[in-house]
Amino acid sequence: MLLNLLTGLPVMLLCLLLQAIFMAKCLRHYVRFRHAQQGRESQLLDILLLSMVMLLMLLMLLGNFVQMAIWAALFMLLGEFGDFATALYHSGVNFATLGYGDIVMSARWRLLGPLEAANGILMFGVSTSVMTAAVMDVIKLNMARLQQSERP
Repeated sequence: MLLNLLTGLPVMLLCLLLQAIFMAKCLRHYVRFRHAQQGRESQLLDILLLSMVMLLMLLMLLGNFVQMAIWAALFMLLGEFGDFATALYHSGVNFATLGYGDIVMSARWRLLGPLEAANGILMFGVSTSVMTAAVMDVIKLNMARLQQSERP
């Protein structure tokens, strides 16, 4: 068990670092776009902002796929799988917490699966919170516009 933790925790830390990088890049692009559009009021702006949120979602999802590939590479290095496609499939099932159980690792490394699942559920949660914050920003923008238009 200790060997699994000593092997998996550095990978989790790497995934956290990657998630932070993807998140910072996505938020920086959103803030720049939002700032460039400041002062404009239209339904088209709302559509553009929400489209930017969807782009953020895709980029965050790409970050999650990269993390799955890192876990798959670890499984390959440990000799658990003969090909990368199978390792990636197993990693995706763990990361997304699906838990099919159709492919299992050896008893020696089996605890890496739940460790990756914990990592994955945290990363999907962080991705969701970033998208929720961006959508809330669009809602606040619309509320501020509404309040300004109601002022005498």
